[in-house]
Amino acid sequence: MDRNILRTCREDPRRTSTDIQVSVTSPNKPVPSRRTIRRRLQVAGLHGRRPVKKPLVSLKNREACVGWAKKHLSWGPREWANHIWSDESKFNMFGTDGIQWIRRPIGSRFAPRYQCPTVKHGGGSVMVWGCFSDTSMGSLKRIVGTMFRYVYEDILENTMWPWARANLGRSWVFQQDNDPKHA
Repeated sequence: MDRNILRTCREDPRRTSTDIQVSVTSPNKPVPSRRTIRRRLQVAGLHGRRPVKKPLVSLKNREACVGWAKKHLSWGPREWANHIWSDESKFNMFGTDGIQWIRRPIGSRFAPRYQCPTVKHGGGSVMVWGCFSDTSMGSLKRIVGTMFRYVYEDILENTMWPWARANLGRSWVFQQDNDPKHA
């Protein structure tokens, strides 16, 4: 099992302990825990791990989300018809915005195999807004610069409203997250 864990990590040093666990697990053998995998890698001299990113959600917002979900748990397709869902998302052209950790042996810091390629000035990104309903998808709207209140209002007025009228008529409910710029 140790050899399989080390081989899997050396093939791709960016793999997380969960990824390694999935690839070394075989049917009639015990499944090693993620903690055991991390310990075995450290004993073998492969240090570092990728941090898990969890969104910070306040207790008040968590309770509000759970309450909303429980309230609508029994809804079927008929109740969800004519709801419009929307959100914006950023897509990086190259790499990640966060720190990328890699497992490597001590003394191999400058080995090309253990370096992550980068480009100057971040490589660029594209931010888009989109919406959908139970029957169709709206068009993606590219957001140039920073998304703030007036950009959002313009998107709703010139992109979402015409699409909603054409596809859902006059009776629909608009759903969005509680981002301050949406208020």
